Amino acid sequence: MVDMMVFGLALDEDSQMPILILKDTSEDIIFPIWIGAMEAMSISMALNKVAVPRPMTHDLILTILEKMETRLVAVEIISIHEGTYYAELVLQSETGERRVDCRPSDSIALALRAQVPIRVSEEVIALNKTLQKGVFQEVVTGEDSDKWTDILSKYSLDDLKYKM
Repeated sequence: MVDMMVFGLALDEDSQMPILILKDTSEDIIFPIWIGAMEAMSISMALNKVAVPRPMTHDLILTILEKMETRLVAVEIISIHEGTYYAELVLQSETGERRVDCRPSDSIALALRAQVPIRVSEEVIALNKTLQKGVFQEVVTGEDSDKWTDILSKYSLDDLKYKM
């Protein structure tokens, strides 16, 4: 597993879908995931530490876990099938570790609120790179791709925030 952090949220200009951008802690790997608008809003609220008068769904889930004396200790993106990523919540209680299937966007919304590690399997990272080069159109190649990688690596969270 590779430890990742949320680099930011962006908007795909073609599809108008939000993109969650993860980066590994050494900042060598950029890992984009297209997500839904509601999930982007929840992630944006967590990133911006927006206080709400009543618990939102992800806050409620963490409260339920707490009341059940269970802790979220990490979230892991474990596989990809037919273009869909699969994640698991890693939960710890008195009875031991449990894993719960979860959408990556929801798992990351929870991880940000609980301040726990976000991990992606090395196999998923490798497959993601293969898919982007094979199935998806490569927009920038060669010298220009290095230039764009440098430009993207200099963005901060504030530069890429998805505004809701």
